[in-house]
Amino acid sequence: MDDKKPDYSYLMQGIQKIPTQSSVLVSSSKYLNDPRIRDWVSTHLLRRNGPDVPTPSDSIQLVQILREVQDIDHINDLIAAERLQNPELDAWFAERFVSDFSLEDLKAFGPDTVGGIFYTQLSNNALDVNIVPPFTPRNDFEYFQLRAGQTHDLEHILGGGGFDFIGELVPYYMRLTNLFVHMSPELAGELSAFSIFGSTRIITRAVLHYPQTWLITQNAMERGAKVGRESKPIYMMKFEDVFAMTLDDAREALGVYGVEMVDTGPASAQWN
Repeated sequence: MDDKKPDYSYLMQGIQKIPTQSSVLVSSSKYLNDPRIRDWVSTHLLRRNGPDVPTPSDSIQLVQILREVQDIDHINDLIAAERLQNPELDAWFAERFVSDFSLEDLKAFGPDTVGGIFYTQLSNNALDVNIVPPFTPRNDFEYFQLRAGQTHDLEHILGGGGFDFIGELVPYYMRLTNLFVHMSPELAGELSAFSIFGSTRIITRAVLHYPQTWLITQNAMERGAKVGRESKPIYMMKFEDVFAMTLDDAREALGVYGVEMVDTGPASAQWN
């Protein structure tokens, strides 16, 4: 029996040990340097789903951490530079449209309309129209985040993402792709930090704990990316204007393309 260990020296070449006077972990990555990010990643990319920690709580924890880790002033500078190059984006930020519709307002729309579908989803699950409490944005970055929260559920509906854990990958990958199609890479990267962390927890859990759902999970990523790649800027869409339209008419009016409807509910149910 040959007990000789494999020689990995070829693959390990080039590694350099860099000395430091720091008494704590330090690297060139602000994300790696933050112990809260390290804990969030190790916990939520490796854990199973469970009723003791509902999955929506993963996201709000991540939002709160990223607000302190990311350089918001730098992101606002990137947005300002982007606005100079993109008149449509500049006008969107200048308008700062904020929706104020209520659940009762949605009740007036027919069941086959965007507004009616949204109403059914909210009322059947005792959900609020606002994922996070409304607030007055103090700068462009905060407005971008406010609007992203207001439109998230509508991106599920228009993009073909089910309201279940695997279905979340559709709007995640819609934005992860769409931002890079329509914005400079650096700005798109800063605005995608939440999406890449949030979506990756679903991907790793599928492979590690629910492998029987992996192909459905992967398909949700692919479907979201296709919509993001082919559609107009999703982050600027005023979904409120299409509440009275059918899904097909609304998608055509807004410029949402490449949608494929797949029911991910049964697969997601296996994660509970």
